[in-house]
Amino acid sequence: MTRRIAMFGIAGLAMAALAAGCDNQQAGQPAGTPKPSGGQAAKNLPQVLIETSMGDITVELWPDKAPGTVKNFLTYVNEKFYDGTIFHRVEPENPQVIQGGGYLPDMTEKQPTHPPVRNEASPSASNVRGTLAMARAIEANSARSQFYFNIGDNVGLDKGKATDGAGYCVFGRVVEGMEILDTMKLVKTAPVGQHKTCPINPIVIKSMKNIR
Repeated sequence: MTRRIAMFGIAGLAMAALAAGCDNQQAGQPAGTPKPSGGQAAKNLPQVLIETSMGDITVELWPDKAPGTVKNFLTYVNEKFYDGTIFHRVEPENPQVIQGGGYLPDMTEKQPTHPPVRNEASPSASNVRGTLAMARAIEANSARSQFYFNIGDNVGLDKGKATDGAGYCVFGRVVEGMEILDTMKLVKTAPVGQHKTCPINPIVIKSMKNIR
């Protein structure tokens, strides 16, 4: 299995027990999103501003839950690796995700990447609507640069519930711009190579900035 198969490996890996996301969230406050925990004050948590061609999204990162994953993500942010990449997967159901961070608009894979990060998936950080998590191949410790937003409750991706038991590491949440993701999930998609749900009009990540 190559790294190009970048999130769930085979289509059925994480399809079980996926609950539908709520639609009654207020802008910037996604319904069902967990609060920061672990004793770290929210004001001290790092935040990243993601400027996209469809609008801005601000995410809060959880180093108390996934320190290696947060460090890995911020390394790519600070190196400007994500600038000019796209959201290449928009999946409105089964699982409900928007994935990016690895491909350019012409669907070539951006290189080079750093060594894979250890999977820090934890039952205490669930793949619920509004959270940010790492994409990976079938091997549990294979995540590099690609990440995804949960646009619905995908508890079947959690540690102990995913088919492989390892789960997918949640390392933050959306604090502003959930309405942008809800607009993204409505775009038209088409297959491109092995990728089945690529936006017909590329959704570009213009820049990512560590703002706190």
